[in-house]
Amino acid sequence: MENKDRRVFGSHGRKVTFGRAFFYGLPDMMGGGGFTIIGAFLLFFFTTFAGLTATQGALIIGIARVIDAITSLVMGSLTDNFWRTKLGQMFGRRHFFLMIGAPLMLEYILMWVPGRGFWYYLIVYLLFEIIAASVLIPWETLPTEMTSDYTSRTKMSSTRMFISSTGTFLATFVPGQIISAMGQNNPYAYLVNGIIFAIIFALCVFAANKATWERPVTQEMKDVYNSQPKRSLWQTFAKEFKDYISTMKIKSFRKHIGIYLLSFTGKDTYNTIFVYFIVSCLGLTATDSANILSLSVIGIPTTILAGWLMIKKGPKFLFINAYTIMLLMIIGDYLVYKLQPSNPLVWLLAIGLIYQVGRQTLEFTPWNVFPFIPDLDEIVTKQHREGIYAAFMTFVRKSTVAVATVIVGIVLDESGYVKGAKNLLHEPESAQHAIVGVLVFGAGGLILCALLLALTFKLNKETHDVVANEIDRLKAGGSKADVTPETRKVVEELTGWDYDKVWNEDNAK
Repeated sequence: MENKDRRVFGSHGRKVTFGRAFFYGLPDMMGGGGFTIIGAFLLFFFTTFAGLTATQGALIIGIARVIDAITSLVMGSLTDNFWRTKLGQMFGRRHFFLMIGAPLMLEYILMWVPGRGFWYYLIVYLLFEIIAASVLIPWETLPTEMTSDYTSRTKMSSTRMFISSTGTFLATFVPGQIISAMGQNNPYAYLVNGIIFAIIFALCVFAANKATWERPVTQEMKDVYNSQPKRSLWQTFAKEFKDYISTMKIKSFRKHIGIYLLSFTGKDTYNTIFVYFIVSCLGLTATDSANILSLSVIGIPTTILAGWLMIKKGPKFLFINAYTIMLLMIIGDYLVYKLQPSNPLVWLLAIGLIYQVGRQTLEFTPWNVFPFIPDLDEIVTKQHREGIYAAFMTFVRKSTVAVATVIVGIVLDESGYVKGAKNLLHEPESAQHAIVGVLVFGAGGLILCALLLALTFKLNKETHDVVANEIDRLKAGGSKADVTPETRKVVEELTGWDYDKVWNEDNAK
């Protein structure tokens, strides 16, 4: 088994420049931009221009994301083991999926064709979610593949989130301008927006595929593979299921997953309900909603600051500040609704600007923490399982977001929400109360829970360096009996394992 593509396999160990980090981060133009558009506008598009009820629209999003979550699990194991195939040896176990995923990004356009039925939208949205997972799961492993240095990985993740924040801004600002130019009630404004962004997504994935590399296949990887017993299809699925469950044996990952799920689901709930809040509760327009959300442009400088604070202060500091800011601004939105000031848009713009600082920090931090989680797994299991961890994170998040989206749709329908209503005069008071309740108690409650869990998080640069140095010492033939008390304490605190039991491949079982 030879690594045939020197561009993909021959660059391991090279310095990660800001240029390389920039091109690596480009696919998050889709992650940050594409899914922001979906979260902010797709359910509204379904209920306003596609003739669907809120429940039908939410079911489409929910069903597709559940299937997508399952796809993510499959992709995690597939990309980790794809080096065993001829295609993986030729193009890379990660880069093969980037290569084929780039042109498939154009499928995004089909989601925004107006006037189709339930099954059409379900199928095209399901396909896009599967394509996106097939690209993002392998791509998310690349910081761990390309370098083991904390600062270099942080550079890559920070640049990625810079791109993501740019995508988030464009994904709210551009639709608002297109809708304003083509008309608030013109469904083809959403289609034009879809065409523009589909082309951008395809180019970004193509560029990342060309500019990045991955870890070469080592003799150790081959020996482990050759030593494994042959399994039936059922045994393979059972082994993969156990692998995913085994990730939860790492204490820091359990906390990380909890923080990630609660905060991102809260953020997504806010995005989904916000356009309804603006149009149906405050009597403003969808363009006003897009303009407020487009204040995410503040996320671009916020990302730079967060990258510096990630190294100087650590993720716990960022978590606490992000969630506190967002909670205060959600309360601010509620006060605008209750007090009904004469200039609500001015107040909402001010609140929205500050909220976006917190939101960008929320999005920045978990995926900057992620590249260091597989190192905690390695010191326990002696294995490289980045793909499994990336896939499991994606799986659990998309599963919970699916449930949250369906609940939002059901709440809207049960509250008497009138689909296609053009302003608040056409909505019953019960629907307005339900929308406000989802905003405050749904989104706000989830973020509050994330804040409480983040207070207990211990992984940072200093503790990670201790673990990384210990891995290097053990790889070099060092004895576990010679571990220092400080290292023992840090390893046990971060992994949740007794030090005497770590560094054993059987721990992955």
